Amino acid sequence: MLGTDATHDPARRSFVETANLARADFPLQNLPFGIFKRSGDEVGRGGVAIGDKILDLAAAQEAGLFSGLAEKAAVAAKGPVLNALMALGNHAASALRARLGNLLEVDSRERRKIEPLLVPMSEASMQMPVAVGNFTDFLTSSYHSERLSPSGKVPPSFKTMPIAYHSRASSVRLSGGTVTRPHGQWLDAENIMRFGPTRALDYELEIGAFVGAGNELGQPIAIEDARTHIFGYCLLNDWSARDIQRAESVPLGPFLAKSLSTSISPWVVTEAAMRPFRTPAFVRPPEDPAPLPYLDSLRERENGGFDLKLRASLVSKRMREAHHGAERITSTNFKHMYWTFAQMLTHHASNGCNLMPGDIIASGTTSGPSDESRACLAEITSRGTNPLTLPNGEIRGWLEDGDEVIFRAKAEREGFTPIGFGECRGLIGPALDWPAASQ
Repeated sequence: MLGTDATHDPARRSFVETANLARADFPLQNLPFGIFKRSGDEVGRGGVAIGDKILDLAAAQEAGLFSGLAEKAAVAAKGPVLNALMALGNHAASALRARLGNLLEVDSRERRKIEPLLVPMSEASMQMPVAVGNFTDFLTSSYHSERLSPSGKVPPSFKTMPIAYHSRASSVRLSGGTVTRPHGQWLDAENIMRFGPTRALDYELEIGAFVGAGNELGQPIAIEDARTHIFGYCLLNDWSARDIQRAESVPLGPFLAKSLSTSISPWVVTEAAMRPFRTPAFVRPPEDPAPLPYLDSLRERENGGFDLKLRASLVSKRMREAHHGAERITSTNFKHMYWTFAQMLTHHASNGCNLMPGDIIASGTTSGPSDESRACLAEITSRGTNPLTLPNGEIRGWLEDGDEVIFRAKAEREGFTPIGFGECRGLIGPALDWPAASQ
């Protein structure tokens, strides 16, 4: 189940011509799941991205285009969220994905039935793909941790276990919305505690993994089985108020600095679609401790990582008004992560914590070794002391109102068709006036 198969064949083409373009995010080899609405729809509907179109899964199922396990999965994926599909496990999702590939390929015998069920993306609005019950954010880049550590070294626990904090599921939002500048406590230049809108708003370029089939309370998940519990992946922006974070992090870690908002991309790229792009896990320095046995396996060492190129771009209000395109400010790769997603998930459930379909496990900031791979402004600007200069001359230590941050990702490997994740974007809005006392 965990290897490549006919669905990854780079020779396959779709009758949807935009899916065959060289830089298409959604070729036939991808087929990510999402939830969309058309004008007049009261609730979201399950869909699959192919080129610049969305195949309406409910309509395809009603047209009798599925059978067996694929039909069971299609019924679960109708909407208004994908949690029911995720709960069925990856066998069901893979069966549906395989059938969809056959329906959408260039010589499909069902083309006449399929074409009326394709919705132009320009006519659809994307919705939250899941009902998020829990959201856990890990710290898995040693480069990010070293750059932001006062000592320049990672905490001792970092190299022995994947460390994380439990973030706020209720403030996870779909790409494209406005991120309101939050209020909070922070220290001013005289080391006096103040309260007001954050002066150090930041982005963090991350990947999110959606839990599929969960585990019973008290039942751990073996490292060899962890991948079967990961349904798929998305782009994730863990918006962070760095001044508030500094004021509150000791002794219990991030709280209000992180729960203000989290943006995710609308399309869920399945575990199956990402298999060709696996790469060896991060090679640890010889002096680092080896993972404890419960976090170690030959398979994870050989192909636990992903060769996934990630980038973050920024466009200011002035740039937008001048019709200037977004400026790329981060280019990194997920293969630089110290811990794999399987290790994160196994560690998360090692105490018997029950993970549930639709839960999000985030990678933490995906920074790599080079300057261009710094995946947040705190690293790029050395915590605001070495500001970034934009093409129009504007200076940024931190994000300002009107700034928009856009994430994109592309998985590439010789011999396979590249696949993308679409976009994850968010626009910074001004802080709200502090509420007056009720009368």
